[in-house]
Amino acid sequence: MTTQDYLRIGADIGGTFTDVVLETPGRRLTTKVLTTHDAPERALIEAMLGLLADGGYAPSQVTLIVHGTTLATNALIERRGARTGLLTTEGFRDVIEIGTEGRFDQYDLGIEKPPALVPRHLRKVVAERLAVDGGILLPLDGRAVMEAADHFKREAVESVAIAFLHSYANPAHERAAADMLRTALPGVELSLSSEVSPEMREYERFSTTAANAYVQPIVAGYLRRLDTRLVELGFRCPLFLMLSSGGLTTVETAMKFPVRLVESGPAGGAIFAAGVALQRGIDKMLAFDMGGTTAKICFIDNGKPYRSQSFEVARVHRFRKGSGLPLRIPVLEMVEIGAGGGSIARLDGVGRLTVGPQSAGSEPGPACYRRGGEHPTVTDADLLLGRIDPAAFAGGSMTLDRAAAANAMWALDPAQEAAAMLALGICDIVDETMASAARVHAVEQGTMADQRTLVAFGGAAPLHAARVAEKLGIAEVIVPQNAGVGSAVGFLHAPIAYELSQSFHLLLGASDFDALNIMLAGMAKTAHAVVENGAPGVARHETRTAFARFQGQGYEVPIDVPVRPLLADDDHLLLSAFQSVYAAQYGGIVPKLSVEILTWRVLVSTSVPAVEHMTDPVAQRKIVPDHSRQVLDVASGTIQTYVVAERMALQPGDGIDGPALIVEAGTTTVVTPAFDMTVDADGNLVLRKRQA
Repeated sequence: MTTQDYLRIGADIGGTFTDVVLETPGRRLTTKVLTTHDAPERALIEAMLGLLADGGYAPSQVTLIVHGTTLATNALIERRGARTGLLTTEGFRDVIEIGTEGRFDQYDLGIEKPPALVPRHLRKVVAERLAVDGGILLPLDGRAVMEAADHFKREAVESVAIAFLHSYANPAHERAAADMLRTALPGVELSLSSEVSPEMREYERFSTTAANAYVQPIVAGYLRRLDTRLVELGFRCPLFLMLSSGGLTTVETAMKFPVRLVESGPAGGAIFAAGVALQRGIDKMLAFDMGGTTAKICFIDNGKPYRSQSFEVARVHRFRKGSGLPLRIPVLEMVEIGAGGGSIARLDGVGRLTVGPQSAGSEPGPACYRRGGEHPTVTDADLLLGRIDPAAFAGGSMTLDRAAAANAMWALDPAQEAAAMLALGICDIVDETMASAARVHAVEQGTMADQRTLVAFGGAAPLHAARVAEKLGIAEVIVPQNAGVGSAVGFLHAPIAYELSQSFHLLLGASDFDALNIMLAGMAKTAHAVVENGAPGVARHETRTAFARFQGQGYEVPIDVPVRPLLADDDHLLLSAFQSVYAAQYGGIVPKLSVEILTWRVLVSTSVPAVEHMTDPVAQRKIVPDHSRQVLDVASGTIQTYVVAERMALQPGDGIDGPALIVEAGTTTVVTPAFDMTVDADGNLVLRKRQA
């Protein structure tokens, strides 16, 4: 390769498959392999070496590796994290268990809440107290800190979360306690709330810090092993990690704040979809990512995914806000549900068919994998409906067993005369589940789902996207190139970025910006330093955001802030921005009510190349494939003839009338009878609903 060439690898470890993409100028190689949960790096490295061998490259020629992983997410959901202790202010020992005292289901007397990550006997308190402005009301009791250290040592604690009241305003007590614990507990990881999540609301801040501490030894150990193994194999390039906020960061930062990796895989998918939106000039898009374990839905307006400062993980009840563990970190706004190819179907207590959220994953996997799985899954259903070629699954690396899938269906419901009819019910339920999630998410975001273009990616999404679009009233579906490994492709187009949030209360109309300007300048300096470390000499871009509300309200909306020191007359600028955003989201404003700002965010990222707008090809021609397959159509419940075409053989301008199956190595696109398909200038499949 010449010095102008690059060879980049994007790798996404999911709950079922590990997706790897190798990209050079004008060439892209992809693969999907089953995730090895006992040692995730094993499947990852084997896949990378396999692609390098296929392309005729050596590890030393790789210029960049970008990695996303579900390791932190799975540890939180499955409660497989480190033995964690909590050191907090006297009187606040049970904050992470009490929460906000809110009930996500006020009529359920037996409501089940997620158990705290840190059991009560591992929570220790110390005498200390800060005022809301950071003033010291009670000095830190060093003796109590050392007594807590002795307790943690006896209990063999591996990681400690330090979360004191109002430490976001003054981190001095947390830092002093951390210094003492480092001396007393060598080798034990420490997470400070003033570093992990320096924001108001102690429950969310304590919960986020506890989650960071809970996963830190696992993620840090994995990243050290991976980094060491890559060097041993001859890789000499930087390794970056995908953040939940859509940016990339260094291994060192990821090991310090692993909670920021919780949504790293889905964030890559959102970036992938946003690129398609910019390329095709789509103002309103619904990104639909369905893999082997979960499905994710994200709204994208004008090429930018919705963003949030918080989300929930490990929900006890899906669709029930408040039933999970709150994490206060920057994240791309999306809804994630247990509806993937490996989602298990079962009969509930009254004999009704339900699907998910439990997944067969990769070990043992769906019944048709012949790896020991006994329960029917969505993949088994897709196979029995005729949507999947059993000899060409995952690029031909696996051969699926129809008989095993049918046996699993009959074992679930022996009364069924045909296993395919139960499969039809499974697919229709999972399609409706995903459509319902999109409707709920649209209402929560103050938007409409039916006015959008749906872009489908992930191994299972193209199989279900057209039917989900029908249920939502969406008229256009796009399946991009390399959709089966979309998140991994998205990694390679993400900027090196770092984001900081800090609480600082400000009442508009009575503002003194001096202290705020000092704080924002310090945040910007820190963020620029992190990005410079990951991408030295590369041009950077900074944005600032404030989270404002009418005084006394419980939640805020984001507004843009100028990237400069704020001046006295900027009150009017911030107020106007707030009123505009608030009215757009809620339909109006509250006159004469004061506005306050609670939290400020600074984002620094490397600049990304502008995406060139693409036009559809002028020449159009209809294709009538020679091959066909009998498919049990979910919408009609009848067996229909679907023509079958190889995606690699299609050219821009080619069109196929539905029903059809467009097959490729990473997935299969189902064009239902309600849609026709054309190939655009960039090779994307564009499904458009027929006019009545």
